[in-house]
Amino acid sequence: LSWAPRPGLAPGTAAALLASGPEGEMLWLDVAHRPGRAPWVRLMGRYLLPPCKQRWHTCAAFLPQGELLVCGDRRGSLLLFPCSSSSGWAAESTSVANGDTDLISEDSSSELELSCLSHKGTLPLEPPLFVLFGLHGKTGVTSVTCHKGYIYSTGRDGVYRQLRLQDQQLEVLRKHRPCKGLQWIEQLRFTPDGDLLVLGFHADNFVVWSSRTGENLHCIPCGGGHRSWSYCSSPSAEVFAFIKSGDVMLYCHEAEPCEQQVLLASLHGREITCVRRLGAVEVPGQAALNVLITGSEDTTACVLVLSERSRAAVPLARLSDHISSVRTLALASPTAPGDEGFGEEGLSALLFSAGGRAQIECYQLLCAGDPASESAVACQVIHVASHRLDEHWERKKNRHKLIKMDPETRYMSLSVVPKTTTKQLPTPWKFLAAACSDGSVRVFGLLEAARKLVLVAESFHHQRCVLKVEAFLHTGTGGERRHLLCSAATDGSIAFWNITGPITDAVDALHQAEGEMQPLDLGAPLLTIMAHSCGVNSLHVSKTPEGLYLVASGSDDGSIHICLLEVALGRGEVAAGTCLQVLERVSRPCAHAAHVTGIRVLRPDLLLSASVDQRLMLWHRGPGGLVPLSTTFFHVPDLAELDCWEVAEAGGELQYYCVLCGQGLEML
Repeated sequence: LSWAPRPGLAPGTAAALLASGPEGEMLWLDVAHRPGRAPWVRLMGRYLLPPCKQRWHTCAAFLPQGELLVCGDRRGSLLLFPCSSSSGWAAESTSVANGDTDLISEDSSSELELSCLSHKGTLPLEPPLFVLFGLHGKTGVTSVTCHKGYIYSTGRDGVYRQLRLQDQQLEVLRKHRPCKGLQWIEQLRFTPDGDLLVLGFHADNFVVWSSRTGENLHCIPCGGGHRSWSYCSSPSAEVFAFIKSGDVMLYCHEAEPCEQQVLLASLHGREITCVRRLGAVEVPGQAALNVLITGSEDTTACVLVLSERSRAAVPLARLSDHISSVRTLALASPTAPGDEGFGEEGLSALLFSAGGRAQIECYQLLCAGDPASESAVACQVIHVASHRLDEHWERKKNRHKLIKMDPETRYMSLSVVPKTTTKQLPTPWKFLAAACSDGSVRVFGLLEAARKLVLVAESFHHQRCVLKVEAFLHTGTGGERRHLLCSAATDGSIAFWNITGPITDAVDALHQAEGEMQPLDLGAPLLTIMAHSCGVNSLHVSKTPEGLYLVASGSDDGSIHICLLEVALGRGEVAAGTCLQVLERVSRPCAHAAHVTGIRVLRPDLLLSASVDQRLMLWHRGPGGLVPLSTTFFHVPDLAELDCWEVAEAGGELQYYCVLCGQGLEML
């Protein structure tokens, strides 16, 4: 049995009662309470739950949009049923139907209930319109909630999910993992001030966890789950009642003034390892707001707004799908159109995040101005796809008895292959290059419509940890395209690859095998140069107006290296007809006193570098090599990465902005 408030019924006196019975039959009854009178009952519908071992529902909610009912069952599935308030068999007496308010005796009340159930055969037994099978695992769905047009479901798998209704179907947008160890999530509560409270059981304690502050508000020793309980909160007190060993226990906590004041809220719990700028959002009456994405060692990525006027960073969304640290981020334009709620003034992009445990996650981000919100920007996140190299290992039975031979691979860097949809590649596939700690360079394909991320090609040419990758596109005079990739490793070498052929072959194989394939071999690189004496920590490729390519890199030894490349296209095959020629090489030893972890070519004659020595240096590239122009000290220790962009001012003058991350975040 479960109760569910229904639109159209007075919440204090009436509600819907859902009852699961034999053979998966579920009844929907509208019940109204009348003081001094017997309850008014009306059988509204009959539904058939999908076959499973434990065939009963655990929670339900009526959707405000459309006549639909969403249920969670003991198997962990979400079910969507049709529900119409005009259907149903009224089980009230004629006098009640005519408005007579005479008292009804107990005998007539029991007859009323029997009459209600005896006529259930007049209603059809309806199957679900849509099923998300096993969404929360085999331990079941614990609650379903509707809030601001979205559907939220919780389960005993340690996550809660955000969904939306699309064409009579439920679409999972993303999943959230509130905090470590909270495996048994029971309910969600949305507070008037915009906070989301997660209610659940952590070991043998009942926990109320705040999504805003990221901490436990209450921790009550009750013995753990598998018990009846109820929780109620108000500004003045918190009350928790539960049954333990047959006794009804009551816990009451009066609100106390908070003695702790947060001076500056943290963005992450540990070091920020990567940062990318999504773009700027125009908000009426305010300066343009920069939307940034950061990744951290605390296993989360954060979408935030950084305001130049208030100098405050306000988080918009936190992505918690990673099981290990987030090491690198990459952005690409989506192939699918954005939602209707985000027009041309908003930002839309595909976000790739990767890091430890060989895990890649892909999201669609939609950001637009929202003057009513605290951050003045609304952000919607949709989870698109994910990939792990050892997924086959996770599916093995008795794997705890086996020894895993290959070590845990980390993705060190990501780069989106630009403009892969051409006449030769008429496909919505997007391709992503990854630098891996196991010595490989891997290329993945994303089919956004099918939400599938596939490993399509790889090479172990470097034989050591690959630190950076950068993909770029070369277009010949006849319009022919070459997709090129440059990768850098811990020995200071930089390799250049032509990946046009493997991408074309991968598209053919994916179409024939319906999205499944064995990884292809990337082959040998076109060119390899020894740029540094040790690991390459930063890499950037920029195209010059003459059609040449400047490749800038920074190393562990504090040096900076620049080479000028020319791409020559022959008449042969895609791979054989492409060659690279180094026209110029410039090296600046000891450019910094520590690792150079960020570098950008702003113009062919202008270079920006940043280092762990907390210096941001601007260099002029001329015939005599690199000449320092200016040095700026920044305040972020242990610099991990930087991102740069240019903004045209009112007078037409270009200004360059950069954001740096490490033990903090700073924009200059």
